[in-house]
Amino acid sequence: MKQPVVYILASKPYGTLYIGGVHTLVYFELHADMYEAIQREKRLKKWNRAWKIRLIEEMNPEWKDLSGQAF
Repeated sequence: MKQPVVYILASKPYGTLYIGGVHTLVYFELHADMYEAIQREKRLKKWNRAWKIRLIEEMNPEWKDLSGQAF
């Protein structure tokens, strides 16, 4: 069974943010099903940058690469 996940990646701390991109994993959320994860990703893509940064820093204040912790 696959685990649906929404994630935010960054080129560097406070650098370019990617929803569903391919750089440093700085944020992720686990979801119960794919539909829920897709809907959350669509909502996050519409957020302004400051909201995304606040979301990241609540979980990962040092902007560390979380790829080894995910899933």
